[in-house]
Amino acid sequence: MKKIINDLSVFLSGENESKAIMFVHGFPFDHLMWTAQVKELDKEYLCVSYDVRGLGESPAVNGQFTIESFVDDLETIVYELKLDKPILCGLSMGGYISLRAIERMPDKFCSLILCDTKSVADDNEGRLKRAAAIKQINSGEFEAFIEPFVLNCFGEKFVKENNAEYRRVVDRSKKNNPIGVKGCLLAMVSRTDTTENLSKINIPTLVICGSEDKLSPPDVMKSMADKIPNANFVLVEGSGHMTPIENPPAVNKAISYFLIKNNF
Repeated sequence: MKKIINDLSVFLSGENESKAIMFVHGFPFDHLMWTAQVKELDKEYLCVSYDVRGLGESPAVNGQFTIESFVDDLETIVYELKLDKPILCGLSMGGYISLRAIERMPDKFCSLILCDTKSVADDNEGRLKRAAAIKQINSGEFEAFIEPFVLNCFGEKFVKENNAEYRRVVDRSKKNNPIGVKGCLLAMVSRTDTTENLSKINIPTLVICGSEDKLSPPDVMKSMADKIPNANFVLVEGSGHMTPIENPPAVNKAISYFLIKNNF
């Protein structure tokens, strides 16, 4: 079921009375990246996914976004749907949003799942890469930016063996409004570093990383997990940055086991 909340496209699957899991997607993707997880979990949970402002079916408007405004949107969805301490699951940019949400609203969520993301803010090299991406899009080369960026998110094995599915993800990404994509780049480059808050996270946490992830490498993610009290770390062999798409069985198994273990 689709709902519009504060202009955002929000998608619900499962029973309203069930425990809710909120899925926050990465950049420059949309809620459909979580299709396999929703299909697996909606029999036991209320799965809430949405298109982050400026991507997918959510409007870009002026593209003036920050991670803070994205967290505002997340908070509004929780409030409007009357969700009682949902489980929060985010990948990459969705992980940045989730980590800041947990820092800002530690009592609003019962559990955290972090997929292929990191707590550190961009260093100078990262900021210059974001600036170059915005410049490229402003030069009319939006699709030329999307193609290599999305390719870098996936492991070589998946692209070779599942090329049709990979191309569908690329094509959906190309349908985004360039203004929204630039707005997300601005939000990510200006995000705060949430590393210091990791030791304060006192809810059950699962950290999932692809062994071939070039954007959030395993050593970076393992170091982040080690800073979170009692966090569980799962390495998905052979996957790149997009583990929920590249290896749904492994990701679904890790999430399901984590939820059962913690009685959610």
